[in-house]
Amino acid sequence: MIDLLREDNLWIVTLNRPEKANALTRAMLERLTEISKKAQAEAHALILTGVGKVFSAGADLNEAGAGLATNPVWEELSQSIAALPCLTIAALNGTLAGGAFGMALACDLRISVPTAKFFYPVMKLGFLPQPSDPARLVTLVGPARAKLILMAGSRLTAEEALKFGLIDRLSTPELLLANAKALVADSLAADAEIARRIKEMCH
Repeated sequence: MIDLLREDNLWIVTLNRPEKANALTRAMLERLTEISKKAQAEAHALILTGVGKVFSAGADLNEAGAGLATNPVWEELSQSIAALPCLTIAALNGTLAGGAFGMALACDLRISVPTAKFFYPVMKLGFLPQPSDPARLVTLVGPARAKLILMAGSRLTAEEALKFGLIDRLSTPELLLANAKALVADSLAADAEIARRIKEMCH
């Protein structure tokens, strides 16, 4: 359900459970965390994407009621992605919802297909967001718009997400992966230490 393709120093990680809208189980989250931690020393760029028309619907409903929705594994995953020293891109093949926000927010850049929707219904569901998500969201869209998403439960279109700064570019589905690869091309061609230092300077 999690595919890893290595093209030299580029790692492409794909959520591959389209029949369940790429809903995330604990096993999938643990596998994603394992990959991102291993990528620390080996990847010079990482692209995170999905199969189908939904990037991820968030937590698998069969496990959410059993405690997955508030499990620390979500935060561990987003922190491990954020800690990567290379350029990371979330290539959003469709809707981004719920807990799946964390891994996308932890990436350096986000590109999306025009049909995607963006919503994080923690208020409605009675959960707190992952600990690092509000701050990352505020950094991207500002405090009022972060509250619009987290507290008012607003659903954003891809165009709204682009205007807000939640995503950085739009792409047709056919060119999504190619466009993500184009964005990491300079990093892959450069010395990994230069990429790491530039990323540090940006933070």
